[in-house]
Amino acid sequence: MRLRKVKGAVERINSSSYIIEEPEKYKGKFKELFNNKNDIRIEIGMGKGNFIINQAINNPDINFIGIEKFDSVLVRAVEKIEELQLSNLKLIRMDALKIDEVFSKEIDIVYLNFSDPWPKNRHALRRLTSPVFLEKYDNIFKKERRIIQKTDNRKLFEYSIISLSEYGYKIKYINLDLHSDEKDIITTEYEDKFISKGNIIYKLECEK
Repeated sequence: MRLRKVKGAVERINSSSYIIEEPEKYKGKFKELFNNKNDIRIEIGMGKGNFIINQAINNPDINFIGIEKFDSVLVRAVEKIEELQLSNLKLIRMDALKIDEVFSKEIDIVYLNFSDPWPKNRHALRRLTSPVFLEKYDNIFKKERRIIQKTDNRKLFEYSIISLSEYGYKIKYINLDLHSDEKDIITTEYEDKFISKGNIIYKLECEK
């Protein structure tokens, strides 16, 4: 999917107090950035931020960090949160491949919401639940490794179950039609779009 460029996006992002510039400087000490010892949860590929913003609002005693590499969508998240004054939310502009260069033994949960499915087999290792990324996550989790995934892509979901299981994760929860089963779900922008089209949403939670 081609993303439209947003005029002035870089300037708006750079001027936001929610953006962590040079996040590598905080590696292993993000608690100092938040000035507390609360758990830290990250969303990789946060898009326009609806999910992580509402998580932060609903869970003031948990710290959240949203990660997004595209300025054109990250700027929309910045615009949403500027007036909310959330002290437990920060954003990082970066590629997920650098995740272990930024965090070290300090993350409690990784959220993977509607990640790019990379449908072609030759691109399988680019998926955020591939062994390439699972190895990187090993370095960022504080203690137990916990991943929560939502997607509308059945093949990605099946791939994730196999990849996670083979890597040693135990699947604790699976839902094959999330919105027919659960209520009061914090959704992403993509999720709202998919639901309106009648798409089925899949969810899993796993631990290691």
